[in-house]
Amino acid sequence: MIPVQGVEGQRVAVLGLGRSGLATARALRAGGAEALCWDDGAPARAAAEGEGFTIWDPMAPDAFVGVAALITSPGIPHLYPSPHRAIAAARMAGVPVDNDVGLFFRSLGMGAWDDMEEPPKVVAITGSNGKSTTSALIAHILSVSGRPVQLAGNIGRGVLDIDPPADGGVVVLELSSYQIELARALTPDVAVFINLSPDHLDRHGGMGGYFAAKRRLFSEGGPDRAIIGVDEIEGQYIANQLAEGPGDARVIRVSQAKLTGPGWDLVARKGWLSEMRKGRQVASIDLRGVKGLPGAHNHQNAACAYGACRALGLSPKEIEAAFHSFEGLPHRSQRVAEIGGVAFVNDSKATNPDAAVKALGAFDRIRWICGGLEKEGGMEALAPAAGAVIKAYVIGREAAAFALHLGDLPHETCGDMATAVARAAAEAEAGDTVLLAPAAASFDQYDSFEHRGRDFMEQVGKLLPKN
Repeated sequence: MIPVQGVEGQRVAVLGLGRSGLATARALRAGGAEALCWDDGAPARAAAEGEGFTIWDPMAPDAFVGVAALITSPGIPHLYPSPHRAIAAARMAGVPVDNDVGLFFRSLGMGAWDDMEEPPKVVAITGSNGKSTTSALIAHILSVSGRPVQLAGNIGRGVLDIDPPADGGVVVLELSSYQIELARALTPDVAVFINLSPDHLDRHGGMGGYFAAKRRLFSEGGPDRAIIGVDEIEGQYIANQLAEGPGDARVIRVSQAKLTGPGWDLVARKGWLSEMRKGRQVASIDLRGVKGLPGAHNHQNAACAYGACRALGLSPKEIEAAFHSFEGLPHRSQRVAEIGGVAFVNDSKATNPDAAVKALGAFDRIRWICGGLEKEGGMEALAPAAGAVIKAYVIGREAAAFALHLGDLPHETCGDMATAVARAAAEAEAGDTVLLAPAAASFDQYDSFEHRGRDFMEQVGKLLPKN
């Protein structure tokens, strides 16, 4: 646990008592504060009360009198489409609103680091797609190379729930736009921006607000080294804003196209990762045989992870060796089974059209399971990206409406996962890939993308030969 600093003797309110919320309450208590807890769900309030926390009603008269700050969980809206009533009340009372990420950066390096030979480093990763894979890959590379490392944030443990980092240790944080946009302190040593595509637009009031939230990691944080994907204009903008000149090596540009200039560049193209310095190639890695990182989108993730690890002092050979032992993450291009020469791949994490487009580009002869709760923006990209798709099998409560985005692509409205898997398997031939890449959120039929992925795996399991 990272005890929160600077709160001793204060009353600090915590809104939202899920994984990160309860960890925040514990860290506040460890720092000497009184944590006042609230969640709109009665079971969560009961769990907090069972740990001895004070349950506090933010809508009670004078609820914020004597409260030093309100710490909110990332999933709770604070601006668009409208702020939670407790956050609105805090602002009207003049009470600062923060989140656990802000508390983490404010509290991490106080005191204990003075006696360390090598103070710990923090690597923070954001982007629309590939955050989890890139974060886990960085942590894997560091671990294989013998560096003490912890993985937290939007993946793994809550940021305040980790152990105080050891001498020479690294904390790898996956950070979503929700986590970045409200944090009052953002000071990573290395920051990574992978890519940007439309997502969470209702929460951020449009694409500009979404980009502004991501950009705060760089504009507010001022990292010592930034690894920036520049295949979209937003990444180009961030890289340009950070660099003091064309050869500024504090900014490492990452692209899937050829880059020019005298700086430090990484190009992931045609299955190869090339490191360029001052216009010359200094290292290269063949990614085509790395089983845990299939497809061009994962090669982009690999390039970003490579850049972060190079910034931390690892050699190209160390990084390349660790690539080959990386097994990937569940629900992200996860190979579930091969039955009669047909591969079954679970990419349930492809919850938006851009992620699905990238998954579709990683395989040939695809039988595509797609559909779910549509997100705003980007659906027009699906049909032209489906060149390798033999047929689509559409799931979701609004499957017929989703199918309209597929144009002339052969498709079948299946509705549920069991039907989609059964139909795809029945029609597949050796060499085909049955790919779950929904291009939509899961909440119309499941409580999470993980739940949806597990259902896919269970349905595929039913097709396996019985011993």
